[in-house]
Order: sequence, then structure tokens, then C-alpha cells
Amino acid sequence: MSNLNLFGPELVVDNFAGGGGASEGIEQALGRPVDLAINHDATAIAVHTANHPGSEHAVADVWDIDPEQAVNGRPVGLAWFSPDCRHHSKAKGGRPVSKAVRGLAWVAARWAAKVKPRVIILENVEEFLDWGPLIKGADGKVRPDPTRKGQTFRGFVSCLKRHGYQVDWQTLRACDYGTPTIRRRLFLIARRDGLPIMWPKPTHADPRVPAVQRRKLKPWRTAAECIDWSLPCPSIFGRKKPLAEATLRRIAKGVMRYVVEHQQPFIVKLNHTASYYTSFRGQSLLQPLQTITTSPGYALIAPHVTKFRTGAIGHGCDEPMHTITANSNATDSKANPGGCAPFGVVSAFLAKHYGGVVGADLRQPLPTVTATDHNAPVAVSLLNLKGSERGGSDITQPMPTICAGGTHAAAIAAFLMKYYGKDVGDPQGPVTVSIEGEQYAIVDIGMRMLQPHELAAAQGFPDGYQFAEVEGKPVPKYAQVRLIGNSVCPPLARAIVEANFTHEQRFMPLPEVA
Repeated sequence: MSNLNLFGPELVVDNFAGGGGASEGIEQALGRPVDLAINHDATAIAVHTANHPGSEHAVADVWDIDPEQAVNGRPVGLAWFSPDCRHHSKAKGGRPVSKAVRGLAWVAARWAAKVKPRVIILENVEEFLDWGPLIKGADGKVRPDPTRKGQTFRGFVSCLKRHGYQVDWQTLRACDYGTPTIRRRLFLIARRDGLPIMWPKPTHADPRVPAVQRRKLKPWRTAAECIDWSLPCPSIFGRKKPLAEATLRRIAKGVMRYVVEHQQPFIVKLNHTASYYTSFRGQSLLQPLQTITTSPGYALIAPHVTKFRTGAIGHGCDEPMHTITANSNATDSKANPGGCAPFGVVSAFLAKHYGGVVGADLRQPLPTVTATDHNAPVAVSLLNLKGSERGGSDITQPMPTICAGGTHAAAIAAFLMKYYGKDVGDPQGPVTVSIEGEQYAIVDIGMRMLQPHELAAAQGFPDGYQFAEVEGKPVPKYAQVRLIGNSVCPPLARAIVEANFTHEQRFMPLPEVA
């Protein structure tokens, strides 16, 4: 951690503190906790308190907090604001919006007027720039007036300037600052101390750009490193409650795009000669996860190797696949000619559960995490077709004999043909994938939703950050996802705070202690 400590007795206040994403980044930058964290949600404050016990906490609406009483005469060095973004976001579509929610940012102007924080930082969605008056439509519903986009935002900026602030804003991507998500957010910085507003320089970039190849920048962190490969990934087939048609269609398109037709599918190999938990053989997912939002929609689809012999139905896909971990290993039949040792090749990608989206390559950053989870890992189990017999079972078990032309592979072929828009007919043999010159058959497809700890990792929270349990009581999964999706990415908050306070000592040295 840094140890900037602002100047003298200056306070740091985190309005709309939530589960603590901004506070975590601020604490990492300044080397000390925020002084006051405010949020109306008791669950959010409980999580914040568990992770930031050195802060004072207030469970209250931001409008019910009097800034003058809150600071009790002490100067404020930094006031951070992350007002509710839902009624500005394009994800809202053409649905009605709330004037009260859209107006929450005005609380920053209130703090500017009453206690004059030296630095104000506000975070919101990009569409915050379009903040304008509302108009009632023919249906009686209130929506933004398309002819007055940005009018209220410009008034908000003018208000800050009248209180003596210089103001600037930029849209930044979390993946450019070491977070494995492509989340884009608008940041507005206002200062009234005469020092320059500073923007952090990116530390990471697309692995293909020259700056990364010359090692001037680090490559984006990836979705793959956020995934807990030890969690079971149930088969999409034979579920008690069948998956929706739209979900199956998206999975099929994703399998075709990221496995069957992909020039370099993401492969996880399990090597029987290495420890399941100390070795990993496979291609890294080279790019960051897409933005994580409060309604996350990412799911991981993982492979499950099934038995392929007369009378055998294979291990249930609801059994844990502990060998599929981020540090696991596998070998293919070339290294295991007997075909009866633990063996598995898994190709995985990320499915997204909302309309019009196929999925994402795990070598990319995770898409934006939202308060409602909509991302699922998909794992495609692959079987080597070289030779007449190869094993197949739960990846943690020796593989019994398998027939390359087995009925399960044919079922997969029919599934892909149906949902990929081709005539099903009578599938002839398995759907195959070529990997390093070898042919593999798809024998199963598994899918599960990303879990809160995976979403938190994608959002940039450090290991050990507590979301699951507070004061000995479990936090419901939906509440964890909501808090994570609504959070500020800590690495980005840290970068912005460091940029705007590290340089202060050059312009305004700390006074000597008598």
C-alpha cells in the first residue's frame, strides 16, 4: 500500500459505499481506511464493515446525512460518489426512469456547497453524460427527453464550477488498469485547490498491441483466471428442468464459434502424471473478462467426459470435477496410449444469458458484471478419436473403453445441428474438433452460472474479501451478486486516487512536524 495520508487531519468520505469497491481502492492508494462510509442498505454496510472495520459507518440515505454534522468541522480531502447508475444506463432501454434516482448525483454538489471537499470523484455509466430533463410520453410514462440530452449534466458541472472547482471527466476501462473485466465507466474529477487534475496511465492492454509485445504494458488479465475450475459443471442434457430454448440456442452457437470453428479454442488438459492441484496444461485465456454489472450474466460451460460403451451411461455431470482447476493438467492419447489413465481435454468458453449475445472467449476480459448474474461458463468435453478405443468417464476417474461413433456423440451432433440452424437429419458420427492435428469428438456439454467469488475476482477484489459471510451469518447469493455488480472496480479506484494524490507532495510538501 501507499502511505499518502492526504494533508493533516483531512477526511475521506465514501458516499454510496456499497460493499466497498471504491473504499478498497482508496484504502490501497492511501494506505489507510476511509473515515466515513455511507449507504442506505444495511446488508451493504454489514459487508463493508466486515472488510473495512477501521471506517465509521452510516446506514442512511445520502440525503439524510448533513455534511457539516458528518465532518464536525474537519476538512475533507476526498469525497467519492458512486450514485445509482441504473436509470442512466443504456441497459434500461426505453423503459420509464425515476427522476429521484437520476438526480442522486446532486448530493455531490451539496457536499461541495456545505463542506467544500478538496477533491471530488464521481463514478457512473457513460450515459451519465446524457443526463437531461424528463418528458412524459403518450403512454403517461416518464422517459428522458431526447431533444435535451446532456442539459442537466452541463448544469451539474456548472454548479461545481460556481463552488470553485475545476472539473474534468474521462471514460476508463477497468481492464486497462489490471482488472480482468472490460467494464467501462465515466469518472468525473473536481478539484478546488489549484492543483492539476491527473488521469492514471493504462498499465495493461490487448496482448496483440506493440506496447505489450515490447513489455511496455502488461497484457490484459483474462476471464479464465477468475474461474474456479474445481466446481462441478452439470451437463445441459437430461436435466430435471430442461434449459430454455433460447439458452440452448446460445450454447450451441457458442460451441460452434468458440470450439468447433475456432482456430485456437481454449483448452484445459488434465495430465495424469501431475498433481491435479499443482499443474496446469492448457492455453491461457489471454484477455480480460467483460464488464461485470449488478445483473451479471456470465456462465462457464465446462467439458464432462462420458462413458461410451454398451449399457454405460457415464458418470453424472452433477458430480464434482475437481480435476478441472485453473492449475490442473491433462494428457491426450499420444501420451497415454493405453487409454485407461485419468484423461481429459476440455474446451471452455463463457456464455451470456441475455438476448442477442452468443458468448465470449475466455482469453478476453470478462464482460461487465451486473447486479443480476447472466454469465455462465460452458465446458465442452472432448475425446481423442485416434485409435479404436479410448477411455471415458468422470475426469477424476480412469476412462473406460469408448467408441468414437457412440450414440452420445451423435446426440451432440443432433443438438448442434438443430440449434446452429442446420438440418438435423440422421447425424453421421460425432461432431469433431481438430486440436494440434488430432481429431476430438464432443461427448458432452456442461454449464453452470459463475459464482460470487468468481465475479468478485473478475471485478478486481483481492483474495479474502468477505462477501459470503458477515458476523457469522451467510449473505444470500443474490445479495452478494448485487453488491459485486454494483461495486466500483478496486484497481481502477486505486489508480485514480493515486494519480490525484501521489503528485501532491511535489506541488505542496507536507508541513514539517514541530
